[in-house]
Amino acid sequence: MINIIITSYNEPKATKRAVEIFLKQKTKEKFKIVIVDPFPEVESFIKKEIKDKRVSFFLDPGEGKSYALNMLLEMLYSENKENILIFTDGDVYVSDNTLSEITESFKDKEVGCVTAKPVSIDARDTKYGYWFYVLFKGIDNVRKKFSDEKKFFECSGYLFAIRNGIIKEFPIDTSEDSIIPYLFWKKGYKIKYLPSVEVYVKNPDNWKDYLNQKIRNIKSHENLDKIAPDMPRTKSLWNEIKYGALFALLQPRNLKEIIWTIELYFARLYIYLKAFKELRKKKEYSDGWRETEIKSTKPMD
Repeated sequence: MINIIITSYNEPKATKRAVEIFLKQKTKEKFKIVIVDPFPEVESFIKKEIKDKRVSFFLDPGEGKSYALNMLLEMLYSENKENILIFTDGDVYVSDNTLSEITESFKDKEVGCVTAKPVSIDARDTKYGYWFYVLFKGIDNVRKKFSDEKKFFECSGYLFAIRNGIIKEFPIDTSEDSIIPYLFWKKGYKIKYLPSVEVYVKNPDNWKDYLNQKIRNIKSHENLDKIAPDMPRTKSLWNEIKYGALFALLQPRNLKEIIWTIELYFARLYIYLKAFKELRKKKEYSDGWRETEIKSTKPMD
């Protein structure tokens, strides 16, 4: 049995697309979809637009994404470790092979978590589109390397899956795509990367949204030092320099992209410094659901 949890935030049209793509997929496994959203009007829209008994709605109580996911973990917990939980978002959509490839990967009893390949839908000929092309390609390379070497790495919150029956909850003071894989890793399970499974993402297209999104992400990862001090860090300033500095220099195809690459270096450094400064001022990561709304990442609504 597969339970697909789609978390959204007042994105009814995009969430509808995300749900419909899953419903069309071919798999021998039974599956259900739970939409998690704090807006009752989204529930009304989905129930009107999608007439399928496999789809249900869970009203997010508004205490944060991790809080809502913990409630779902408890509700959907099963002692059957053959069952699978898939986590994704309403503002992204997945490739047609997602369910079949994820199901196949969990036939390996040692696999506890699997994650997919984020693909930016933004045009490369814009600065922010190019930035995310470089960043996502770098992430792809690192995850392939760590997965092949059977090392620990963090998953992608856009799309990852876990084996049911292993955990019932996780700490809410950091991002779920970081701490959940670590909890599995501690229990002896492998993390697996599926580059053939793609999740399509609309990214920020302006500095304000980019800054808000990335600072919040960095602060959530820095919080891991308190929650799981022995956790191997794969998302950090040092690792960006170690695995990304030279790699990024090899990506430009013209003078414009060379300039954008240099700007990306300074942007990433500024974001880390600003995040560290806010943390020193006790402006810690908060799990409030999209406390700073990123409007430019809404693909349809």
